Formats: sequence, C-alpha cells, structure tokens
Amino acid sequence: MKKSIGILGGMGPMATADLFQKIVALTKADSDNDHIRIYIDNNPQIPDRTTAILKGGEDPVPQMLDALRHLEACGADCIVMPCNTAHYFLDRLQPETKIPFISILESTAKACAAAHPGKTACILATTGTLCTGIYEKALSQEGVAYLLPGDRHREILMDGIYRIKAGERLTDPAPFQGMLEDLQAAGADYFILGCTELPLAVEQLSLSGSFVDPTLELAKAAIRFCGGEIK
Repeated sequence: MKKSIGILGGMGPMATADLFQKIVALTKADSDNDHIRIYIDNNPQIPDRTTAILKGGEDPVPQMLDALRHLEACGADCIVMPCNTAHYFLDRLQPETKIPFISILESTAKACAAAHPGKTACILATTGTLCTGIYEKALSQEGVAYLLPGDRHREILMDGIYRIKAGERLTDPAPFQGMLEDLQAAGADYFILGCTELPLAVEQLSLSGSFVDPTLELAKAAIRFCGGEIK
C-alpha cells in the first residue's frame, strides 16, 4: 500500500492547487485506485512569511503547526509545503513531528545538479527567500553554481508574485522577459522558479527560457517517497 502525502498549504492557495495538480498529473496510474492519497490543509491564515522574516511581522509558525496537527491526525506519511519561503522555518517545524518533511530546496538542488552540470543557475524568489540564503545553502551542498537578481529585478518578481497571490492574472510579459534577458547577459544559464507563484507566472506570460520548477521537483520527490512511479 502506498504511503500518503500531507500538503501544508495556503501559502498561497493557487500554489497549493498547482502542487496537487502536478502530483496527480505526474503519477503513473492506470485507474483512480493507482493514485496516491493526499491530505490538504489549505490554511490561508498563515501570516506572510516574507513580512515575518524581513519586517518582524507575525510569526507564521503557530498557524503552520496548527495545519501540521491536522495533517498528523489524517495520517499523512510525509509533509510537503508548496512555499519556498516557508522552508526558512523548517528547522522549527520538523522537531515538532515524527512525520518527515520533504524539502523543496533539497529536491530542487538535486534536480539542478543532475540536469544542468557545470551550468549557472539564477535564483528567482521572494525577497524573503533571497535574504535568508536558504537556496544558496542547498545549491552549494550539491555543487551548483548560482547568481542572484539585483534590487530592480527583485521588485519585478515581488510585484508579479503578489499580484498572483491576489488572484490577478498576469498579461504583460515585457517586465519579466526583460529581466530574464538581463540575467542571461549577467551569466545565468537557467532559472530556478524559487517561489511557488513563479511557475504560474511563466505559464500565464508564456515566457521563454530554461527553467527549473521547484513545485514540479517537490511533486516528483513526494511521489517517489510514497512508492509511486512518475510518468
């Protein structure tokens, strides 16, 4: 019997739905019964992670723990969080449960090392994620070279991320495409979409470039953990 997945979601809801869809789409299944059982706690009341990290905003961990307790009660065998910035708090969450968290950071770093050896990644993420250095640490452990966007590009990223969180559909590709071209000129060979809203932005804007989707890599890692096969 396959193990089950618990999604600690709501950060944000669209990113949570995107992870669920990718797990289902990637699972090799001949019928409904071949799919993995998934429990979802979509808790949009979890305080903003970037605000907590950069501005001393409300601590998100109590609400994250509340969601974790619900997933424990359901019987989840592993926990995944479709929010990159939330992984800054993973060191406080994992000791609170015996259920293992599958890290989006580690899954992505391993995928970069395997798919792009010797190439340089550019980390596209929230200001909160970039300021913590959590992606840099994960990539360094796998020997992956990287560069970071500058302040102007971070403003473009944050604007797009929060517009998607607000339920808006992005329609003007020019700011994002210009940013990608600037970063390629600076030495980026490919881009890590290190905020779970960014794969949605790439899709909505039909952006061109070489991308690593952490949500996709997290979905694959969760499927493997549960004993499923990937299409």
